[in-house]
Amino acid sequence: MNVLLGIGGSDDSLRALEETIERAQAAGDDLTIAVLRNPESDREPDEIESRVVEALESAEFAAEVRHLSGDPGSQLVDLAEREGFDQIVLGGGQRSPMGKIKLGHIAEFVLLNSAVSVKLVR
Repeated sequence: MNVLLGIGGSDDSLRALEETIERAQAAGDDLTIAVLRNPESDREPDEIESRVVEALESAEFAAEVRHLSGDPGSQLVDLAEREGFDQIVLGGGQRSPMGKIKLGHIAEFVLLNSAVSVKLVR
């Protein structure tokens, strides 16, 4: 499977990074990691990329790392469709006190607009 992981620096996306690397290793998936500028995160893209490289080295796993600029949600959807990815993986989806899932704006946009399967890691 050809997997695209979008990571914008939130704690959810960092958890998704670890889980996605682990799953890709076990399944033999090809993984591309797209580093995004997330206005809801205090982490800068360079810091995020350092975390990504560290996680990949720790797992001894090779993946392509790209930086996307512009609107993060639309850039992920466009990249996934243009290059034929089988799945987009994102972190997110906190539960509210009422039990409803609250999504960040990037995850919501991708879920609503992608023709490619989307996996949300919580």
